[in-house]
Amino acid sequence: MDGRRVRHPICTGPGIVAAVAVPSPSGRPSSTSPTDGAWLGPAAVLVPIKAFSDAKVRLAPALPAARRADLARSMAATVIAAAQPLPTAVVCDDLEVATWARARGALVVWEPGRGLNGAVEAGVAQLRGVGVERVIVAHADLPRAGGLSALADGAGVTMAPDRRRDGTNVIVVPAGAGFRFSYGPGSFARHRAEAERLGLAVRVVDDPRLAFDVDWPADLDGLAPEGTWAAP
Repeated sequence: MDGRRVRHPICTGPGIVAAVAVPSPSGRPSSTSPTDGAWLGPAAVLVPIKAFSDAKVRLAPALPAARRADLARSMAATVIAAAQPLPTAVVCDDLEVATWARARGALVVWEPGRGLNGAVEAGVAQLRGVGVERVIVAHADLPRAGGLSALADGAGVTMAPDRRRDGTNVIVVPAGAGFRFSYGPGSFARHRAEAERLGLAVRVVDDPRLAFDVDWPADLDGLAPEGTWAAP
């Protein structure tokens, strides 16, 4: 299967069936479009996921590579589960991640070489193209994530910062607003400024389930025992 579209039926609502575009086994993408004309509904969750083998390198002093990959899979699975019952899309450029996401019922948006900010913006645009009005962008390193669908209500921009109020663990944006993402240290302040630039009201949600992310070895103290990390 070289460059062919792989169709994966997934029900995202009554009578709605989406065909997921994923890369071929050769690693080349067949398309960047997550669906073939399906209408997903007013809200969806977008989860950017990098290659599990490359995830969480800052944890290297505390965890070997294989355990970091296990942890990344486990946290990503928690975030996808927390998105229910909303349709969920994973934006990625790694074949293993794409296959893993499809197996968990997620749509796949294949966006290689864009970096985190570009990939998220492309993912939001793709979801807008299939009828999504509000996109909940949730990072994949939230091991306590829950209740993402509750953030879809309202207008403007909703942000759930990390516990230091520095990063943006979850942000909800109008799909058609042209919001420019700026992840990295200090992103919470930059995203708030971007919402104000666009004239969008800002709501900040301090939810301990969404505030806890895993970036540094000290964060591992807040996790469950290692044996529970491996995602099913």
